[in-house]
Amino acid sequence: MGAYLVAEKPEPGCGNRADIQILEMFRDRSVYIETYGCRYNFGDTAKLKEILFDKGSILVDSAEAADAIIINTCTVVGATERRMLRRLSRFREYDLYVTGCMPEVQREAIFAVCNPTILRSETIHEAYRRVRTAAFSGVAIVQVAQGCAGKCTYCLTRLARGPLKSFAEEEILPEVLAHIRTGTAEIQITAQDVSCWGRDIGTSLPNLLKRMGDLPGKFKIRVGMMNPATVKGILDELVEAFASDRIFKFVHLPVQSGSDAILDRMGRGYTVADYEEIVSLFRKRYPEITLATDMIVGFPGETRENFSASLELIDRVRPNKVNITRYSQRPFTPLPAKEDFPDRVKKDRSRIMNSRAEKVYTSINQGCLEKQVPFLVTETIKEGSVMARSPNYLGIVIDENLPVGYEGRAILKRDRKYFFIGQRVI
Repeated sequence: MGAYLVAEKPEPGCGNRADIQILEMFRDRSVYIETYGCRYNFGDTAKLKEILFDKGSILVDSAEAADAIIINTCTVVGATERRMLRRLSRFREYDLYVTGCMPEVQREAIFAVCNPTILRSETIHEAYRRVRTAAFSGVAIVQVAQGCAGKCTYCLTRLARGPLKSFAEEEILPEVLAHIRTGTAEIQITAQDVSCWGRDIGTSLPNLLKRMGDLPGKFKIRVGMMNPATVKGILDELVEAFASDRIFKFVHLPVQSGSDAILDRMGRGYTVADYEEIVSLFRKRYPEITLATDMIVGFPGETRENFSASLELIDRVRPNKVNITRYSQRPFTPLPAKEDFPDRVKKDRSRIMNSRAEKVYTSINQGCLEKQVPFLVTETIKEGSVMARSPNYLGIVIDENLPVGYEGRAILKRDRKYFFIGQRVI
């Protein structure tokens, strides 16, 4: 069955014109793709690759070897936006296609530097439904929803992706099963906010996780980023759902600040106490669970005391990973530019927080060395080296040729801060 994708390209005096046959332009052509941003964007690219495969396209590793170029854009912070515009300008003389967040909210900026065809995420998703082949991959990204229910005052992505639109179980489960049947070992479920899945269709994430966990095969599920504001309403059921052996004991819970005053100004919808309760309940049930979080430094109005509260929160909750972002003023968001901090302040706070977080990592990881843990091989890194994951999602590099899906045990021999070097014993 043919795949159809809506493309939009403004023409003088004509406005936007849709061409539902646009994917035919890729048939039997060589295509180069660059992808930026979150796992959701990488999920869109994975779908695009399946669509292109169906069209007989050949994916190439360089723009110079390509007949067409696709740039999957991100605009989460100003520095990323500027990089996107440089890349688009670099390819302006090519047959260029642009997707991701920027076309939805910054179309004028795009067309100021190039004249591409716009590929919308929603139509990529629709096309993928028609051609789904689920080519083999050690790790598969499965999108469960688009948009979110949040009202964060700093976020442009929520405007780009729109309100929450949960995909139905009847759509998600066959996709997961198709990946499992091709030998995929790790299913990463992703959305702008995974924990709000189902709110708009009368169900909830714990129900989906249970259905996914009941599927046959050898695989594990990594649950993507969850907003504490939407976790609150399903907390007990969610903690229980994680009991499945199919689910990695890993949670990505962005806190963004350790100050209630800043969280309120961010529009996050929870307090520091709420966050700590969520972490506490997960750890009470799963003491070895891996916690990743996000922090924004230099948010407008963030006093030294507010920043210190964020550092103190890191010390208290001891996350395994902290993604630190320097606040960046985004268009169409309500925070006044005059309140933005100088870059030097944000850089200083970022360095201080990163140093504090790395001390926590070192302390946690030192306690893991020489332990023997079960593992599942999820990816081949290169010839003679694979990435494996423990049940609590520790990354373990094993220097052997092991097949994806191999299960064994390894001793954690060396700490590499964000992963371990392991020695297989079984």
